Amino acid sequence: MKRKDFIKYSATFAAGAVLFPMISCRDEKNTIAKEATARIRKNWAGNFTYTADNLFEPSTVEEVQALVKKLESQKALGSCHCFNNIADSPLNQISTKNLKGIIALDEKAMTVTVGAGAKYGDFATELHEKGYALHNLASLPHISVAGACATATHGSGVTNGNLATKVLSIELVNGKGEIVKISKTGDAELLNACVVSLGALGIITKMTLEIEKTFDVRQDVFQNLPLESLKDNFDAILSGGYSVSLFTDWQDQNISQVWVKRRVDKEVETLGNEYFEATAATRNLHPITELSAENCTEQMGVPGPWYDRLPHFKMGFTPSSGKELQSEFFIPREKALDAILALEKIGDQFKTQLMITEIRTIAADNLWMSPCYHQDCVAIHFTWEQNPKEVGELIKIIEKELEPFNFRPHWGKLFTIDPENLHSRYSKYSEFLGLAKQFDPMGKFKNDYLNQNIYNS
Repeated sequence: MKRKDFIKYSATFAAGAVLFPMISCRDEKNTIAKEATARIRKNWAGNFTYTADNLFEPSTVEEVQALVKKLESQKALGSCHCFNNIADSPLNQISTKNLKGIIALDEKAMTVTVGAGAKYGDFATELHEKGYALHNLASLPHISVAGACATATHGSGVTNGNLATKVLSIELVNGKGEIVKISKTGDAELLNACVVSLGALGIITKMTLEIEKTFDVRQDVFQNLPLESLKDNFDAILSGGYSVSLFTDWQDQNISQVWVKRRVDKEVETLGNEYFEATAATRNLHPITELSAENCTEQMGVPGPWYDRLPHFKMGFTPSSGKELQSEFFIPREKALDAILALEKIGDQFKTQLMITEIRTIAADNLWMSPCYHQDCVAIHFTWEQNPKEVGELIKIIEKELEPFNFRPHWGKLFTIDPENLHSRYSKYSEFLGLAKQFDPMGKFKNDYLNQNIYNS
């Protein structure tokens, strides 16, 4: 399967959230006039152009405070890996890219404090060299800590919570320009409310994460798992490693690949040449089998440090452009197999637009706006060709098919569910809305995304 050329246009949908916000256009004079502070800025995938006129790149927390106090409307901009307008602003963006690196490593408390703009790949190697690790990583290591946690981005594993579950404290600048520090030891429930913030509460400046002793992981890949075997062994298959991912194109009642990541510090038996009727791969594979695995993390059971196995793609590989669209839906784990089988029945409709689907598990948590709040989940992730109109229609079809399973969409990807329906799936929604108004009384961090999905009540 080869990726099609980027089709440069946008589409909006009348019902539900803005799925593909309009690409902005500026006249050349305006662009030149603001050259010192403005850019034509796109997200990582290239499907969205930020509409904010100005980009500020503060290097200190004090500079962030000054900007928040001065500017009427603003939004934090992280690593640009979201596929919608969550990080856009009507006027100004404040990049956190200069707020990075390890600020403090507390070996006694087993914590690391990093700047909010730090990408996981920026400090994982250093953390490992000092003898420590994070519990998990997303499939791409090139995402910022604050952005990942604010959207409940995750790795995989039946006992592993999303990345935000290891946040022990945060520091942010609220809508008044004040520094607010929230910690698990100070007010655990307030921290639960604020970690998955969706950018509504302020600009995060640093975060403290729980760490553990470093560990190695081996990654074994198997091909062609029959759908019947998945039905008969669903829980066992997904529990067969520290982290397990299933890849499918929904064709031929077949799971094309199973990636099993296992910690070598735990006693594990060799998996052999078969995994629930799937056969062991004989070479490194890309999730899309036809593509080169050059940029994928090492497989074939070769042990390596956690940071070089838990992601699917290598730290040293920095993708310049995704040239894709993504959507993802979280299903309560006890309903997940039925949801997968429902989608399998309409799989032929995905043929022309789907690159690949990944299926992963995430453990329940206590974070108010996390899709895994009080429920173990299976996430069904779609990577699409960059054809907004066609993909938008498919996402509507998928959401309709998943409606009986009470799905929750990934906050940073593409979805169309209407606000009232979305709010009903979060028992803490009303409290979170009140908190947003408290932290940002003048609405400085509001944008179209928040107005549509949070403030629209």
